Amino acid sequence: MTIHIASGIALAMAVYAAGGVTGGHVNPSITLTMCILGRTPWRYLPVYWLGQYTGSFLAAVVLYGEYYDALNAYDGGVRAVFGINGTAGLWTTFPAEFVSVGNGFFDQIVCTALLLMCVLSIFDPKNMNPSNGLIPIALGAMFTTLGMSFGVNFGYAVNPARDLAPRVFVAIAGWGTEVFSFKNYSYFWIPLLGPHCGSIIGAAIYQIFVGVHFPEPEKKHKPGNFLENTSSSMER
Repeated sequence: MTIHIASGIALAMAVYAAGGVTGGHVNPSITLTMCILGRTPWRYLPVYWLGQYTGSFLAAVVLYGEYYDALNAYDGGVRAVFGINGTAGLWTTFPAEFVSVGNGFFDQIVCTALLLMCVLSIFDPKNMNPSNGLIPIALGAMFTTLGMSFGVNFGYAVNPARDLAPRVFVAIAGWGTEVFSFKNYSYFWIPLLGPHCGSIIGAAIYQIFVGVHFPEPEKKHKPGNFLENTSSSMER
């Protein structure tokens, strides 16, 4: 439970830090969906993605440095992906032994769809519209709940940057290509592709069942419109 709570708090702090400048997406699948919805300009997509993947990779490096001595004390310097001394899961996600490829892909779609439905409901100004100071708390609580509810099958990656960038790092840092070749390369792509599909599906569900049903706000007359309309009437 503690890891889920910590993940939620970390997300909240990230949104507090970056939300005022970029919206605090911290997730490539969210950025892609926001571009599709027209809420983020497409020209920002490569910049956001570069920042998200780079930031995640650097975070993996920092974590490795922080726990370097602890890792050596635990595995004697022999890095293993699985088994008694397996530690690669500290950085990236792997499915439970009983999870098939299809179930894993479905899991990531469902988790990320739920994530996007919650994100859009929180950020939609036509919905409940919480104050800016409460948005990170709501997102963090939602992410904690998501982890507690759906973390069994695949570790609720739901973020391609959070999964792929650390996976690349651990492959370089001594764990080897097994982090990709696990079960004949049939799983590593799921946390990369699944969240993108799930986020688009979740956004579509929200828009169809919630977003399009809000009444359009009444248009307010701009200053000077009354005088302009009066002048037009007098001329006629």
